[in-house]
Amino acid sequence: MKGRFVAAMVAGVVAGFLVGGLFPQAGLKVKVVGELFLNALKMVVLPLIVVSIANAVLNMETLERFRSIGLRALVYYTTTTALAVATGLAVVILLKPGEGVKLAAGAVEVKKAGFSLESLVTSLVPPNLFEALVNFNVLGVIVATMLFSLAAISVEWERELLLKQVLEELDTVLMRLTGWIVRLAPVGIFALIAYKVAAMGGAQAVVPVLKSLGKYTATVLLGLAVHGFITLPLIYFVVTRENPYKLLLRVKEALITAFATASSSATLPVTIERAVEAGVKREVAEFTLPLGATVNMDGTALYEAVAAIFLAQSYGIELSLPQYLAVFLTATLAAIGAAGIPEAGLVTMVLVLKSIGVPLEGIGIILAIDWFLDRCRTAVNVLGDIIGAAIISRSVWGK
Repeated sequence: MKGRFVAAMVAGVVAGFLVGGLFPQAGLKVKVVGELFLNALKMVVLPLIVVSIANAVLNMETLERFRSIGLRALVYYTTTTALAVATGLAVVILLKPGEGVKLAAGAVEVKKAGFSLESLVTSLVPPNLFEALVNFNVLGVIVATMLFSLAAISVEWERELLLKQVLEELDTVLMRLTGWIVRLAPVGIFALIAYKVAAMGGAQAVVPVLKSLGKYTATVLLGLAVHGFITLPLIYFVVTRENPYKLLLRVKEALITAFATASSSATLPVTIERAVEAGVKREVAEFTLPLGATVNMDGTALYEAVAAIFLAQSYGIELSLPQYLAVFLTATLAAIGAAGIPEAGLVTMVLVLKSIGVPLEGIGIILAIDWFLDRCRTAVNVLGDIIGAAIISRSVWGK
């Protein structure tokens, strides 16, 4: 049954590209189906984050275990994001995809970077929890839930026990609802991809873009492949001494959903469900995966580094070692502000380009292919979250 479901998801991806590319008018008409599926996933995201994190923290039972898991997650997220940016810089410097590319310096509308260190810090403690939920302030919701859960650990045992029972029941209900939604994934994935390809103009519009930006696209995909299929699995193997590719096969539904939705947050219900099925301790999965979907953006960080250097090469800008270092640091930090939403990498990329003096108008060039690369880097983001959860689960519980 599970094998047939995966085959149906893959068929949905293929059919989406074919229908959107060859029959764009039909692809445009299935927009509502894709939106319904995406909305259904988003509907359970924030309730799932609140209940999952609260349930996970209470099941840790002690502040010492909370600190242990939190510290491991922080070290893992920082390390893998830095490695992702380093990989991106390496491939773009070696392949030089921007050489010979002549940019048309037309005026394009550039999104403002709604991200700063000050705004990030202040968003961690929302003045109104309900407002944070409505505005999808995921970081604020996570921090508020953690504080509430840590306070619950300190109350008398009887009250804590009752609260745990309530949260466990809510968790069960939410996972059942998630299961119902996931059953619709093949149809939803087909509709999302078919509409996106059709909205780009179908095959007649997409194929020329792929050709003109082929080297850039190949460079990004190579970097993502190296990080997703070599670096992350190697880290997993070194820590656990287990075959990482078996884990990848067990969570393939989450990766396909990430590719289709282009959103780590929207994929979260599927990610948690598949990670637990793959052997990740539920307490770890429900704590680290919502956090990782918000702040652990390996694919986004890598993409921003490659895009910035590609545009610099295209404009003929010679970068110095300090400027490469600026890209490394800015891409690593800006990825945290991406918040798991579609195409947020384009917003935070403004910060990276400004750090090395590349004209912001260059973003208009890569917009034409970003819809596709966004899906690829989101899949790598989710893969990084899952591998991190598996490593932490193994190191804390031994399984």
